[in-house]
Amino acid sequence: MAPFMDDDDFVGTLSDNDVVSDEELATPKEQGTKRKRETPKQRPVKKQKQKQDNGGDAEEEDMDSEFEFGMEDGTAVLDDYETLLGGSGQGNKKAIDVDDIVARRKQTQDAEAEHASSDSGSSDEEDDEDIDGASETSFDGFGAGANIGEEDDEDGANSEGSQSQSDPDDGSEPVDDVEEVAQTPHPHDDGSDSEAEKAEDPLEVEKRNAFFASEPQAAANGSAQQSFLSLSLSRPVLKGLSSLGFTAPTPIQSKTIPVALEGKDVVGGAVTGSGKTAAFIIPILERLMYRSRRTATTRVAILAPTRELALQCFNVAKKLASFTDITFGQAIGGLNLREQEKALKLRPDVVIATPGRFIDLERNSPSFAVNTIEILVLDEADRMLEEGFADEVNEILSKIPKSRQTMLFSATMTSKVDDLIRAGLQRPVRLMVDAQKSTVQGLVQEFVRLRPTRESKRLGYLMQLVTAVHTDRVIVFFRQKKEAHRVRIMFALHGLKAAELHGNMTQEQRIQAIESFRSGRASFLLATDVASRGLDIKGIETVINYEAPQSHEIYLHRVGRTARAGRSGSACTLAAEADRKVVKAAVKGGKVQGAIIKQRTIEPKDADAWQAKCDVLEDEVEAVLREEKEERALANTERDIQRADNIVTHQDEIMARPKKTWFESEADKKTAKDKGRVALNGPVAAVEGGKKKKVKLSNKQKKRLQDKDDRNAGMEWKKGKSQDERTGGAGKKARKPGKAKVKTKR
Repeated sequence: MAPFMDDDDFVGTLSDNDVVSDEELATPKEQGTKRKRETPKQRPVKKQKQKQDNGGDAEEEDMDSEFEFGMEDGTAVLDDYETLLGGSGQGNKKAIDVDDIVARRKQTQDAEAEHASSDSGSSDEEDDEDIDGASETSFDGFGAGANIGEEDDEDGANSEGSQSQSDPDDGSEPVDDVEEVAQTPHPHDDGSDSEAEKAEDPLEVEKRNAFFASEPQAAANGSAQQSFLSLSLSRPVLKGLSSLGFTAPTPIQSKTIPVALEGKDVVGGAVTGSGKTAAFIIPILERLMYRSRRTATTRVAILAPTRELALQCFNVAKKLASFTDITFGQAIGGLNLREQEKALKLRPDVVIATPGRFIDLERNSPSFAVNTIEILVLDEADRMLEEGFADEVNEILSKIPKSRQTMLFSATMTSKVDDLIRAGLQRPVRLMVDAQKSTVQGLVQEFVRLRPTRESKRLGYLMQLVTAVHTDRVIVFFRQKKEAHRVRIMFALHGLKAAELHGNMTQEQRIQAIESFRSGRASFLLATDVASRGLDIKGIETVINYEAPQSHEIYLHRVGRTARAGRSGSACTLAAEADRKVVKAAVKGGKVQGAIIKQRTIEPKDADAWQAKCDVLEDEVEAVLREEKEERALANTERDIQRADNIVTHQDEIMARPKKTWFESEADKKTAKDKGRVALNGPVAAVEGGKKKKVKLSNKQKKRLQDKDDRNAGMEWKKGKSQDERTGGAGKKARKPGKAKVKTKR
């Protein structure tokens, strides 16, 4: 093996079917011991202008199924989280738990109901029956624990573990035609087929042939590799693979590793759960085994669009490199900035980062040098090249050397040459193992059609699904964070154990939510598309799309959270007429590859019954939201008081710190964020998620608004009077007193 050279760099990622043993993600405890012993007054305020990578609903891909966030014996270690999160003050933030609020309200209402029943002589069972019309098994005032009925329980038992079978008794039917899912024409359907079925542009094909290098013979025969031993890897790397139980490479690994070891640029694509992470991490480790050790140098940067994916990649790389002397560093948003700066001062060989924190450290930390990077990896590259991340990625590409090896990986990798050119690729090798925009084998896709008159009952359909059909190990995807949170409260009111995951949560809360779902303490994970890429938790049985995503690509990443690494799983989508285009693409794509596609039928009476129960609890949901808002306001007030106290105590030190800089203005950041939101969730999100655009009013419109304000204020108003006459002011046309106009006859 030749020495590690500038033009021979590569990166790899752990396979989705890899089994990783427990290891804490946190940096060594002794690094954070001193800081945790300090009192708030002794600890200076860290004035951090943290840059979130993509605050909205960013995404990720390909987690190891046994991946854990800072765990010991299956239990989250909060002290370690404080080491990871503490520098920014986020680790000490008190989390507001919806379950605690619901439990407190339940106790209060139970006490009130008991007091009222003792006065009136009525029984608890009668009170419960009056509240929600359920049987006496409804054990609280919210309707939680209401029996769905024996038939529903039997349906859930029959469907469990048998979703891959086309059993006509499970309430679903095979979809023989796309029109069974969406029959009526819809304005959102432009009449075109999916991109995979469109005739390719001859000009684009010609550009692609000229841009990509021919696939080496070793990669072409890569599928024949039966063992990692045949790839000529060094003994420490093989030992790391063996310790994790990896013996045979997956097809994408067999194709990628030989090409990456030659130092060539790579564009790789394979279905979710196929081991793309290990495909770039393994060759990186092999190349770094022959690096120069005279001077510590950062040689590799791996960028991921979301924090969870970056954390997973960090954990996987550490496991594979456990028998080598290769060092790793983090530049991940939401975690302890000071601890990351301390680690980067040591010039780790590999830095795993999210784009925002990478740029922040590169611009504002003298300890982080990027001019020695020889290998760059973009995980989930199609997302990284889209609006929302494009500006940050372009900034990073302008800072690192152009004479580098670049590797791009995704399950829905773009084939547009113009997009790939922006990534700085030089004669890359295109390695596509599976057909583009395809799902994994073993995934059963179900669709529940919501007719226009039934779309308002969407929540009722969801509740029927999660209580009677898919009852455990379920991820439910939403488009909006606020909708995910409201449904989370509704689940708590009905006694369903759930966790939520979205961009409005702190990093500690996000880690704890994933661990709660992974450990089984929560049966449901209610998430936005922040979890659609990279989240790989062993045993996920079902993915439910509460609303169909805006694109077929996002659909593939969502449903790819289940049926990973050869396992089976199911995906169920509540499809309205507005979702016709995405559903049509999903059904046609599934038919091409021979996937099992069903149309699930839910009895309208069952959905109506659940919707009625949820409607009754709407006031309770609003009450929980108000109480949660009050607790958050109180916590923010305490934080502001502490911050002000620290500013007064450490004013000289704070003022002496250099001001942080960013590569774009606030207006540019807002514009990029809006574009990213549109790219992710479609044009509707730009109106729903952001403020309404200001519109310049005409003078006539301004006058009408002013008249309306005057009437609402109780001022005397008559049509035709000027503003000065109504307000009693002296305008230009107001007459002086005593000089009344006298009319004369002619």
